[in-house]
Amino acid sequence: MKVLIKQTRIISAHSPLNGQTKDILIIDGIIDRIADHIQEKADLLIEEEGICLSAGWMDIFADFSDPGFEFKESIGSGASAAAAGGFTDVMLIPNSNPVVHNKSQVEYIIQKASGTSVNIFPIGAVSKNTEGKELSEMYDMRKSGAIAFGDGINPIQHSGLLLKALQYVKSFEGTIIQVPDDRSIGANGLMHEGIISTQLGLPGKPAMAEELMVARDIELNRYASSRLHFTGISTAKSIDLISRAKESGLMVTCSVSPAHLYFCDEDLLDYDTNLKLSPPLRTRKDMEELRQAVLDGRIDCIASHHFPQDWDSKTCEFEYARPGMTSLETMFAVLNTIGCPVNRFVEMQTSSTRKIFGLPIPEIKEGETAVLTLFNAEQDFVYLDNMIKSKSRNSGFIGVVLKGRVKGIINGKNTMLN
Repeated sequence: MKVLIKQTRIISAHSPLNGQTKDILIIDGIIDRIADHIQEKADLLIEEEGICLSAGWMDIFADFSDPGFEFKESIGSGASAAAAGGFTDVMLIPNSNPVVHNKSQVEYIIQKASGTSVNIFPIGAVSKNTEGKELSEMYDMRKSGAIAFGDGINPIQHSGLLLKALQYVKSFEGTIIQVPDDRSIGANGLMHEGIISTQLGLPGKPAMAEELMVARDIELNRYASSRLHFTGISTAKSIDLISRAKESGLMVTCSVSPAHLYFCDEDLLDYDTNLKLSPPLRTRKDMEELRQAVLDGRIDCIASHHFPQDWDSKTCEFEYARPGMTSLETMFAVLNTIGCPVNRFVEMQTSSTRKIFGLPIPEIKEGETAVLTLFNAEQDFVYLDNMIKSKSRNSGFIGVVLKGRVKGIINGKNTMLN
């Protein structure tokens, strides 16, 4: 199959073609020619004013609810949502049923994902059943294809267990992913503890629950000299702690979700259950500091925290609603809308993500496999329910005007256009 992309602006800081406008001919999934103008008949012609192209984007923390919770999402529907959002690569958390805590479950994910247009990488659980009590079979999972290890939405509470995990993965240069949250603090909290929670009469979750875990885990990693990635960072102090750890030479990285960059606790005044998240939305000051940290590089990349929930789990009282939001399909538009430069977004989601987890960065040059994302950064649109590819509809952005539309992906022989 021949695909011809006409007059696309290439965004790739690592390519000599960065910033140039070219025609690109792809034949059977391979970039055949890049030139100023290509006149050749193609099976698929992609031509649109303002279209841009980069290496395929990668997300590092998503839930496809498969196996066990396919009524929320499946690997197939999740892959469709990822492709619609511009992602060629996605890392899946292990919180399925059964949990991805042994090699057979890793192999199940990889095999089931093989028929999709997206490259899917399982995150293996650190502990059996993500219960935080006993180490899982991490080495076997690594050999079977687990890209990293973490207990997903269940933060590792036990210091000794996390230390053992950090030491264990050193043998194969693995990375531990942690959502920092001391669950013994504000255990019944429904939102950030502060002025807004007091006004709404809702029990709060203090920022300290996150910051204490960040400080603890940094010290554990200092002792282990291993690789640790924090995701779901939501407070200014957490960013400061992680920045200082990096400056001291520790192999520590971090990511933040799109929702925590766009919303703050003030947006909960109407009890919108789609904005009930874990970690909770923090103060406006925290949100603004997170945005600045994205711009200046203190935050390494964006993690979607794509957590589908069925209708019943969100259409209920705030107290009973389950946390989470779908976000793969809107990540680029959200970051673009709040003013994150396109070059910075592309750098985070193409190179930073892959460097953290030891994957090669796709190249935009002749002879290479086409792993590409197409988008228009200037196009405004209203995000509507009928645009959603995910099985679930728990997005806080439905009806919101956003700037920047993804046009699709080309991942080898697979082409998915919106």
